[in-house]
Order: sequence, then C-alpha cells, then structure tokens
Amino acid sequence: MNVLEAHDIAKSYRAGDGSTLNILNGVSLAVRRGETIAIVGESGAGKSTLLHVIGALDRPSRGYVVIGGEPIANRTDDELAAIRNKKVGFVFQYHHLLREFSALENVMMPLRIGGVPVAEARSRAEVLLARVGLSGRMDHRPSELSGGEQQRTAVARALAVDPAVVLADEPTGNLDHRNAERLHEVFAQLARDLEIGMVVVTHNRMLAARADRALLLEDGRLVETEVRGVVA
Repeated sequence: MNVLEAHDIAKSYRAGDGSTLNILNGVSLAVRRGETIAIVGESGAGKSTLLHVIGALDRPSRGYVVIGGEPIANRTDDELAAIRNKKVGFVFQYHHLLREFSALENVMMPLRIGGVPVAEARSRAEVLLARVGLSGRMDHRPSELSGGEQQRTAVARALAVDPAVVLADEPTGNLDHRNAERLHEVFAQLARDLEIGMVVVTHNRMLAARADRALLLEDGRLVETEVRGVVA
C-alpha cells in the first residue's frame, strides 16, 4: 500500500528578471508503507522544494499529490494544514524544539494541539521518547540535551500524531559521526516497526545506504541511483 504518491509534479518560480525558473519537471514518486526512500542530489537541485510540495507545505505548478490515500489538490490552506497535522511528520536539519518546554512536552505538543487529552498525549510521548532512546531524558529542556538527543526528540515529535509518512530534510546535517549513525538506526528501525513511509533528503552516504531505495534528483527529475554516486 502506498502512503504517499506524487504524480507528474512540476514547480516553477518567477525570477527577479521576469524569467521562469523551473525547479521540478515531471517528478513522480510512490512510497510504500514501511519503506524508506533517500533523495540525493547536488545542492540547489530542488530537493527541499520537492519535500515541501509532497508534504503539502507548498503547491505544485503542475501535477498532484496523494497523502495517506487522500488527494490534496484543490484544497484550501486550512484543509492542507489539517492534512499535514494528521498525516505528515516533519524533521528538519534544525530541530525547532521549543526551548521553554521539556523533551516530553515538545513531543506532546502536536497531540495537545490536535485535542488529545493530557494523559493520553503524555503516555504516547513517553513511549516514543523511549523508542528513540531518551527514556531517561524526558524532563530535560533542549538546552540540556546534546545535538543528537535534540534531533531524536524532533523525530519522536514527528511521530506523535501517528502520521502516514515522515519527511526529513538533511536530518543529520548538524550532527557528528556518532550521533548521525545513531539517528540512521532510529530512522530505519522506526520505519519498519511502525510501518510508516519515510522520505529523507540527504547528502550523507551512510544514511542513503540504509534506505530501501535511493533516488537522484537531477534536472528536475527523479531517477534511481547507486549510493556510491552520492555527492557528500
């Protein structure tokens, strides 16, 4: 079963001189339940743009996206926000944790925003933090956590609403080798165990090698690639 589909996605912008800048040109993608896909490519190839489009953060110039079986074309901004909140988890290079809240409270936040009772939100957040190896750090604020712990907290937060798919944009970009390796293991294990789809934009060969498939974004299109061809 596909948890994410993108069909013939194109995205273009108007440049400052009035010309059209084409970023994506006919991208199609299908992500199965429990599958991890790595998207690689040169800087400026449009990887983050693609992630924003398939995550309903931006609208394509052409084509359409289906998330968790739900087409998102012709939706209002409020409808797109509701779909994102229920079906998509995001992990970015910078974790964007709320500094004044503990790790536990940060993971509870999307659940509370969605109306989940406090006790239920706390229980789920505790389970997720334990799964990413932070059972002993739940009451610590971001400033009291290492970079790797902060990013694993962000992963737990992305999983809080039980999304159909998690989209990660250079999640190990600010981590040292040891913490990056730990995060690689977390991604691979969670995708399998929780049967979610995962799409990871990365320059990291090790992370790409752990994915079920690696796709190269080049000239606005996605093609299958060997991990050894990734530009670090």
